[in-house]
Amino acid sequence: MGVSLTPDGAEFAVLARHAESVDLCLFDDDGAERRVPLRRRAYGIWWDHVPGVGPGQRYGYRVHGPWAPHEGHRHNPAKLLVDPYARAVDGEVGWGPEVHGHQVDDRWSGDGTSRDDRDSAAYVPRSVVLDDGFDWSGDERPCVPLSETVVYEAHVRGLTMLHPDVPPEIRGTYAALGHPAVVEHLRSLGVTTLELLPIHAFTHEPHLVQLGLTNYWGYNTLNFFAPHPAYAAASDPAEVVTEVKSAIKALHAAGIEVVLDVVYNHTCEQAGDQGATLSWRGLDNLTYYRLDERGYDIDVTGCGNTLDLREPLVTRMVLDSLRHWVNEFRVDGFRFDLAPALARGKDDAYDPDHSFHVALRTDPVLSSVKLIAEPWDVGVHGWRTGQFPPPFAEWNDWFRDPVRTFWLTDVGRDLDGHPGHGVRELATRVAGSKDLFGHEDRGPIASVNYVTAHDGFTLHDLTAYLHKHNEANGEANGDGHGDNRSWNHGVEGLTHDESVLAGRRRSVRNLLATLLLSPGVPMITAGDEIGRTQRGNNNAYCQDNEISWVDWGLAPWQEKLLADARALTALRREHPVLRPRDFPAYRPVPGRVRLRWFDESGEVMVEQQWVDPTRRLVQALFDSRHDGDEAGQPVLLVVNGGVDHEDVTLPQVDGMSDWQLRWSSHPDDVVGGATSITLLTLPHPPG
Repeated sequence: MGVSLTPDGAEFAVLARHAESVDLCLFDDDGAERRVPLRRRAYGIWWDHVPGVGPGQRYGYRVHGPWAPHEGHRHNPAKLLVDPYARAVDGEVGWGPEVHGHQVDDRWSGDGTSRDDRDSAAYVPRSVVLDDGFDWSGDERPCVPLSETVVYEAHVRGLTMLHPDVPPEIRGTYAALGHPAVVEHLRSLGVTTLELLPIHAFTHEPHLVQLGLTNYWGYNTLNFFAPHPAYAAASDPAEVVTEVKSAIKALHAAGIEVVLDVVYNHTCEQAGDQGATLSWRGLDNLTYYRLDERGYDIDVTGCGNTLDLREPLVTRMVLDSLRHWVNEFRVDGFRFDLAPALARGKDDAYDPDHSFHVALRTDPVLSSVKLIAEPWDVGVHGWRTGQFPPPFAEWNDWFRDPVRTFWLTDVGRDLDGHPGHGVRELATRVAGSKDLFGHEDRGPIASVNYVTAHDGFTLHDLTAYLHKHNEANGEANGDGHGDNRSWNHGVEGLTHDESVLAGRRRSVRNLLATLLLSPGVPMITAGDEIGRTQRGNNNAYCQDNEISWVDWGLAPWQEKLLADARALTALRREHPVLRPRDFPAYRPVPGRVRLRWFDESGEVMVEQQWVDPTRRLVQALFDSRHDGDEAGQPVLLVVNGGVDHEDVTLPQVDGMSDWQLRWSSHPDDVVGGATSITLLTLPHPPG
C-alpha cells in the first residue's frame, strides 16, 4: 500500500473498494496537475506502476464512484484526496466550502446529501513520495522495563517554545527535542520515557478556524504515516522526516525512550453530513468508517466519526502505520487514544479478544514495544479501566481521582468540619491498584499512575482553582470537565497571600510524592515539576500560546519544587520496593508481606479504622526482604491528609527503630505534620 519506489519509477496502491475508477494526480513544481488512471484492481485495491516518478513527487487521488450518502457512499472526483499511506504531506488544509464533498452554507454546514462539484485541489495538502533512507548507525533503543519507567507527557511545541537555552530558530520543533538543554532536563528529572502528544499530520477543526483559533493538541489526524510538518524547523518534507528521526536518535543516545500518543479511533473528517472530504471518506467511506443502516457515522469518540477496525483492511492500515513508526522512526511504544473504540466488535461492544488486540499481542514488531491504553471512549459501556489484556498498560483514572480527592477535596472538607472518604481508597492506589490489575498476571506495572495529563488542570492549577476558566476557548466556558476534584486553598486563582501559597505548594508536593512513590508506572505532565499554570484553563486544546507552553523562567519556589521532583525520582530508583513488578506474595514468612499498614500508634490497622471516614493518617511500610525481591531497605511512608499535626509512633521492624528521614513535603520536615507525606528508611540489615 502507498508508494513503492522502483528503479524506473514508482508503484502506487490505494484502497477504494466501492470505486468505479481511481485517478492518480501528479503535480509539478508549478502546481500543474496530471491525472493518471490506475489500471489494475484486486480485492478493492487499485494500483499501477508509473514510470519517471521519484522522491519529492507531489500527488493525490480523485475517486469516481456512487454518490449515495444514505447507503454510505460519498465519492466525489472534484475532491483531491490525501493518500492514507503517504509518508509525508506538504501544505495545510485551506478551510472553506470547497473541501466539503457536500454543499454547505457560509458556516460550512449542510444536510450532507447534495454533492458539491467545486474542485478542492487548491485547498488540500499534497502527499509526497519519499525515500526512507536515514543513518541509524550507533542507535540503540533504551528498552526500559516497565518497573523502572518514568513517563513524561509533553507537547513538541509546548515543551520547547520558551526554553531560553534552545536556539530561537528551532524552538517549538522536533529539532528542539534533541537539543542538549532539553535532554539534560529530562535526564536530571529521572525521566526514562518521553510520551509525545500526537505528531501524526493533523489539521484544525472547522469551528476553531471560524473562531480564529487552532488545534494545539493534535487529536485531529489527517494522516497516520506522516509527521506533522508544522512542528519542524525544516520546510522540505524529506527533511521534516529526517528531523524527527534525528531527535529520536538524540533522545535514545541519552537513554530516553520515545512513545507516541496515537489517534486511530477517528479522523479529521468528522461526521459525514458535516465534515470535510480530505482522504478516507472520498476513497471509501463505507469501508473506513463505522456507519449505521442510514449511512450516518456511529460516533463513540465524540469527534464525529469512528474508524471501523472490524474491517480487516482498515485494521491493516493501523498496524502498518504502527510498524512504520517502529521500523522507520524507531519509536519505543504507543499510547492509544480512546482505545476501546479500536476494539469494538460486530455488536459494537468492547472485546478484549478483538482481532486488533490479537494482532498487537502477536506481531513480532509491535508486541515488543510499550503499549499503553487510554481505557475509555464515549460509547456505551466505554469505561474499561483494568480490562485490557496483557501486555497493555493502562492510564489509571482510579489512581488520579482518589489521590486528588484525598489531598485536595477532603482537606477542604476537613477544614469545614466535614468527614472525608478516609484512607482506604488512597491505600488501594498506593498499593498498586490490585483490584484493577490483579488478574492475568498483570501486576502493578499495568497501571500508568497519573494525577494530571494534558487534558485537565495542571498540578499547580489543581491547588489554585475550584472552577475551570476556559473563556479563552471561545465557548463561553462551557467546554472542559466539571469534575476536577481540585481545591483553591480558600482563594480562587492568583494571590499574594503567603499562607495560601505555602499551602498550595505543600499540596503540590503531596500529590507529586504520592505519584512518584507508589507502585506502578508514574506519568508526569510536562511543566508540573516546575509549577506550570494554564491560568485555570482545563481544556487548553486550542491554545497554542503562553497558556499552554512551559515557562522556564523559574522563581525560587519553582526551583525548590524541581529539586523535590528530582529527589523523589532518585528515591524511586534507589528503592526497588517502590517499583515492584508484581503484587506482594503471602508465602515466604508467616504474617510478613511486602506492604503493611499501621496507624499513628505504630499498630497494625484494623477494619474499623479502614472504614472510618474521618481517618486522615496512615503509615505504609514497604519491605521486600522476605518476598524474594531484590534486596533493599524497608521504606516507610507516613501520610497525613489532616489539617492538624499528629503525634506518630513509627513501627518497629525486626527490632530496629532508628528510622532515617529521607524526604518530607512539610517545610519543617515534621513527621506527622499537617497535610504532609514523609518517606523514611531503615539501614540495610546486617549481612
